[in-house]
Amino acid sequence: MLITMHPYLVVAGALAVTLMAVAGVAAVTTGWVVPLGRHRVVRPRLWGYGQLLGAVGCALWMFLGVFPGRLDVVPLIGWFLFMGSLGVGMLAQRPGRVRGRPPTNSAS
Repeated sequence: MLITMHPYLVVAGALAVTLMAVAGVAAVTTGWVVPLGRHRVVRPRLWGYGQLLGAVGCALWMFLGVFPGRLDVVPLIGWFLFMGSLGVGMLAQRPGRVRGRPPTNSAS
């Protein structure tokens, strides 16, 4: 069963990584964000860089980490890149600093 499903899983994984990369490039170049996450993302370019980082990390993990009996450094780097992309995506949902204005003190 797994032998017949393997090409379908590879195609699905490649399609998912490609869609992540395309969404990342679109966000970096034009500021466009996927409609499902548009209401949460405050900084679309940072979100796009996170998507690109996640796509590279996911591709390294999925396609280079499947060799049996061999745990190389490259798939682990891919896993760390993907986990880092989640952090970048969380930062993209927070407002950034405003240049030229000192922080306001709400206690005074």
